[in-house]
Amino acid sequence: MASEHVDVATMEWTSAVPFYGPAAIHEGKEVVQLKVLSDRRGKGGGIAWLVKFSPPPGKLIKIVATALSDEHVFRLEGGRSTKSGKPAQNSGGYSLNPKGQPHSAMIAEESVSLIVYAGEPDEINSLEIVPVSPAR
Repeated sequence: MASEHVDVATMEWTSAVPFYGPAAIHEGKEVVQLKVLSDRRGKGGGIAWLVKFSPPPGKLIKIVATALSDEHVFRLEGGRSTKSGKPAQNSGGYSLNPKGQPHSAMIAEESVSLIVYAGEPDEINSLEIVPVSPAR
């Protein structure tokens, strides 16, 4: 099997609708975009991508999903937030969602993560654009 190489800097961001559903577009703007780095699912492997989340000002992207295979997430820029938009996990963090694990994320600032799935990507149960809640 030959090695695969991609130039991430020259790759275009593409629509995440095929994986995240139609809510990846909000008011005509792509709020979730991908750079698919490799897809070996047809050969018994997994899929790896960069994902960019771009929530509208004053709003956050709320995702609820179930891991269909082990999901490895490395936050490169930005990160997860609380309902009030405060940072909860910043860049440089790593998460593992094992196969079958329900999980969620709230993202209030532009963020980029490297996600590697051992097999199939997550089942997205819901993706919503919601207002940032006032801090208590």
